[in-house]
Amino acid sequence: MSGPASSATGPLVELDDVHVVHKARTGGLFSRDRVYALTGAGLTIAPGETVGVVGESGCGKSTLAKVLVGVQRPTSGTVCLRGGDLWTMAPALRRTTVGAGTGMIFQDPSTALNRRLTVRQILRDPLDVHKRGTAAQREDRVRELMSLVGLPRALADGLPGQLSGGQRQRVAIARALALDPDLVVADEPTSALDVSVRAQILNLLLDLKERLGLALVFVSHDIQTVRRMSDRVITMYLGRIVEESPADEVTDRSRHPYTRALFSATPGLLDPIDPIPLVGPVPSATRPPSGCPFRTRCWKADAVCAESMPDFSAASTPGHRFRCHHPVEDGLSTRDLVAQAVTTADPPKEPR
Repeated sequence: MSGPASSATGPLVELDDVHVVHKARTGGLFSRDRVYALTGAGLTIAPGETVGVVGESGCGKSTLAKVLVGVQRPTSGTVCLRGGDLWTMAPALRRTTVGAGTGMIFQDPSTALNRRLTVRQILRDPLDVHKRGTAAQREDRVRELMSLVGLPRALADGLPGQLSGGQRQRVAIARALALDPDLVVADEPTSALDVSVRAQILNLLLDLKERLGLALVFVSHDIQTVRRMSDRVITMYLGRIVEESPADEVTDRSRHPYTRALFSATPGLLDPIDPIPLVGPVPSATRPPSGCPFRTRCWKADAVCAESMPDFSAASTPGHRFRCHHPVEDGLSTRDLVAQAVTTADPPKEPR
């Protein structure tokens, strides 16, 4: 895969110390817990770059995706698109900037598309809202979009319920591209599809990214697919970004123990290994552990890990950084790391 486009014109998207905290009623009518969905997120995306985001369920991947496209307002921190801070803009300008500059592909096309609208109406809607061109030009754009994603023109008057799952996701992709965005965020775009259709949709996304020069953020549980599709991989754990790595290094040269554990769980078929064992459940996002949130499951954790969350450290490769007090030794193979984790004593328990 080709590397990201030149960032001489500056980053396309910048997140700086972004926090998202929700209030959830979990302890009765008058009791509300704070859910720390995103904590101190900092991320820069260059024009034309593909960034993969991996992590277990509940780690904040979807929250990060919504922040990137301006759907989720941060509790604190800044989100800049093309140099403009989205949440200090006037609302009308923010809607125009986000609507024209970003597109989002959701997990389940069955619920993401209005089942009462035809394909033509679904694809025309963004054009109508943003008043792009004349009525005739909008119809031309609808035909162009359908051709772009490989949909037969005969389906223009069909309803989502009359389409297959793969066709519905193609409609969702076409809608995300309607206004020629610079950034497309795909949040688990193939998880609701049959296995036989997933490869078609992934190949379509890669083809569109190259043809249109898009920056693509690809969020998925399928971490091996993320590795193959991405220029750079972001690992998240309990609302925090804990590692950023070039995609070609993430399998065997990632430095954070959690990243290594994730990728060991889905090894290649030609060289299978046992997964790195992680002890205990994922901690609650309402009561995250002190210090490093991964310490309650990490075989390397000690008292220092309970005291503070480490700052980012730079690896030897440019663009590779991680947050860990006791990172994996540079060059240590995952196979050797499995043996190390198995022979290490259980991690310390959560203090009471």
